[in-house]
Amino acid sequence: MTAADVPKPKSDLPTRAIAGVVMIGVAVAAIYVGGWPFRILVGLAAGLMLIEWCDMHQSRRTWPIVGLLMLAANLWLVPEFLFPSVQFDGEATGEVWQGWLVAAVLGLAFGLVSGSARLGFGYLYVAIPSFALLILNWLSWEAVFWAMVVTWATDIFAYFAGRSIGGPKLAPKISPNKTWAGLIGGMAGAAVLGAVTAVIFNLDAPFLYLGAFMGLLAQAGDLYESAVKRKAGVKDSGSLLPGHGGVLDRLDGLLPVVVATLLLTAAGTWAA
Repeated sequence: MTAADVPKPKSDLPTRAIAGVVMIGVAVAAIYVGGWPFRILVGLAAGLMLIEWCDMHQSRRTWPIVGLLMLAANLWLVPEFLFPSVQFDGEATGEVWQGWLVAAVLGLAFGLVSGSARLGFGYLYVAIPSFALLILNWLSWEAVFWAMVVTWATDIFAYFAGRSIGGPKLAPKISPNKTWAGLIGGMAGAAVLGAVTAVIFNLDAPFLYLGAFMGLLAQAGDLYESAVKRKAGVKDSGSLLPGHGGVLDRLDGLLPVVVATLLLTAAGTWAA
């Protein structure tokens, strides 16, 4: 059999595209509706990410359950005490730090009771951005949508730029498929669509110019999770999402972006 006779692997692009459209549709609807539907979606996504993190680190089945209970308290109960109303003004944004302090305490507790610093860190890795996303939604659902758009744009433009242009590898020892062309393409896509989104939703000047930086953050988050998976000896964090792997595989770039976006939004609120 010659090389020409060897069948080419079937592309997963159609599956990725369909799954991507469905996930984007669900996210957009939840962002628009807000309130408990959005909080439930964030909590479910956070719980699945934590389960995948625990699975990658081969923890006993007890610890994901304990972690899920802690996440539920962190994301669904704590906000009820910190933010008794659905909307709050700029003076309340200082309570963000209290929410993150709770996450830090629970993460430390999770690490101690499980006897694993990796599991404790995994809790923080998931809980802090997830809590940030809830707070950001209270402050400005438009900013949530902007954070989502720049992350989606980064993934999409990086994928197509990397496949069509190729060239030097970005970090071959961590993620062999990523290229410098993909990095630049993802940042460019985030810059353009981030600026367009900022104009449409009348967001302040920083949002108009920081899309490329958020694109860089998103790809850094992707690379970090790739390093974790490589060290754990797994290809994907899970297999729940067709063509995308696990939930953590899909949201790894959003985690640092949403924290940075919340800080950006809160800084503008405090300065107002």
